[in-house]
Amino acid sequence: MHIIDLPDDWAIRQQMAAMLVAGFAEHWNAWESDAEALEEIEAVQAEGFVRVAMADDGFTVLGWIGGLPEYDGNVWELHPLVVRADTQRRGVGRALVADFEAQVAARGGLTVSVGSDDEDEMTSLAGANLYENLWEKIRDIRNLKDHPYAFYMKCGYQIIGVVPDANGRGKPDILLGKRIG
Repeated sequence: MHIIDLPDDWAIRQQMAAMLVAGFAEHWNAWESDAEALEEIEAVQAEGFVRVAMADDGFTVLGWIGGLPEYDGNVWELHPLVVRADTQRRGVGRALVADFEAQVAARGGLTVSVGSDDEDEMTSLAGANLYENLWEKIRDIRNLKDHPYAFYMKCGYQIIGVVPDANGRGKPDILLGKRIG
């Protein structure tokens, strides 16, 4: 596997788009078509950067990650991260995150942030009144259905906040962050 900048290759971008649609269909359904996903890839690239994990054959996309600058480039939002279903839990996501952090550091970034929505009651924060005892609920968070926040925590991120009802009543966005450099 090797990680590269977004290439100007239609076949690779098509794989990336299909991966984005499939990767978020179960929980978020944000990109309902490859055309919408291609627009997202272009938008992220236009504002920030996109990195792609390629198989050694040079043709197969294993996953990809995007970054968007915020706060004059001091903070970079990790958006999105997607790994092919048949290559998950094999280090592709971790490699992309590590590469992403190096890219952010090279651009002078100080912090990485990532929002991880809970629209499907995957954590104990879903359905909870997050306006009461918020920090206790964050401290005692439970991962009920393999929510991605646990992956980010394994990569050294910590929960830095929650946006209650971000995706509808009882459906928060879990905000994670990590200092870089």
